[in-house]
Amino acid sequence: MTGRTSELIETPRLLLRRPTADDAEAIFSRYASDPEVTRYVGWPRHTSVDDTRAFLAFSESLWGRWPAGPCVILGRDDGRLLGSTGLIFETPSRAATGYVLAQDAWGRGFATEALGAMVDLARKTGVLRLYALCHHAHRASVRVLEKGGFSREATLRRYADFPNLSPGEAQDVLCYSRILE
Repeated sequence: MTGRTSELIETPRLLLRRPTADDAEAIFSRYASDPEVTRYVGWPRHTSVDDTRAFLAFSESLWGRWPAGPCVILGRDDGRLLGSTGLIFETPSRAATGYVLAQDAWGRGFATEALGAMVDLARKTGVLRLYALCHHAHRASVRVLEKGGFSREATLRRYADFPNLSPGEAQDVLCYSRILE
């Protein structure tokens, strides 16, 4: 594993950075409390800003242990919070990634751009296997992963709970990965 990475990543249209406590209100209102946005995520929709603060504490713990962690996605032109992405390390050479965007950021290529930034970040930190899981019916996410150069490895049957879709009922997920060299 290489050393700590920069906490700010720039792409042509986005800024990605480590979240701070000051982001709590924006994260909550822009996407974490939105039923449509959180439909296919693996975490419960936030019902209060305290839920968002708990996420930020979790984020800090990951950044304290690994060379990177969750990132907020901001519009480069106006600095508006669009969503989040990041790396969740399992080992120094294996990490998961994902993305979530506010509804007004859907369909504009931001997820694909953010995913590309995560691939670059993973490579810089020494990750060899980067993967993502998505609900089997989430077609938009499948398209983003495929555009990002990820290959579908498997359908994991009854693998994960999607608490905002059908709480307590394990759902099928698609596993996509990208091997980095």
